[in-house]
Amino acid sequence: MRTLRNILGISLLVLTLMSCKDQVQTNPVSDETQTAAEPKDAVLDKLFTMMQGSFNSAKQAQADSSYYDISLHMAPIWPDQGNFLYVEQAVSANQDQPYRQRVYKLERVDDTRIGSVVYEIPNDSLWIGKWKTPEAFSTLSPDDLEIRQGCTVFLQATADGGFSGSTSEMSCLSSLRGASYATSKVSVYADRIESWDQGFDAEGNQVWGAEKGGYVFDKAEQTESNPSE
Repeated sequence: MRTLRNILGISLLVLTLMSCKDQVQTNPVSDETQTAAEPKDAVLDKLFTMMQGSFNSAKQAQADSSYYDISLHMAPIWPDQGNFLYVEQAVSANQDQPYRQRVYKLERVDDTRIGSVVYEIPNDSLWIGKWKTPEAFSTLSPDDLEIRQGCTVFLQATADGGFSGSTSEMSCLSSLRGASYATSKVSVYADRIESWDQGFDAEGNQVWGAEKGGYVFDKAEQTESNPSE
């Protein structure tokens, strides 16, 4: 009888060990399912693509002398580290002397909003014109940038296929020309970007920026280079 009990005990032990072994083998499959790559954000990718390219406000400047002909260039950089854009703005007649150089990072904020986070570039004069050769930014790192706190532009998709949004109210500090804070209102379309940047003093009086409305930057047509050149 004792021998029979010993045999039954050993059999139960073997079955228990086999069951544990099966659980150990099946768990990794479950883990792989949980850590599978998340689907790409098609809406964010669309906005990121629409913002890339060269733009100018030449048409607006010709129609209204209160606006300058401004060139705007936005080129993707660090493609393996996120949705980063190098941004350069200058009066079109003096593109070698830009008045604004920034890096934008697009990132999902919530179900409806995408944030365009604004960063300043150290020694920005070294990067003038580098929108033509964005691979040059391989010597710079996102860690080298300085975020402009409170200056993120929050964009949402619109019914007409574009995106529109602005900074949070009074959150983007500015000392330019006596300002206390700045605001940005932005709309992005397939063929243009509309941007209205304004600076206000502590009493809410506008001290810089366009007064009638935002700048309209039409997207320049891309032309293929001539192989013979």
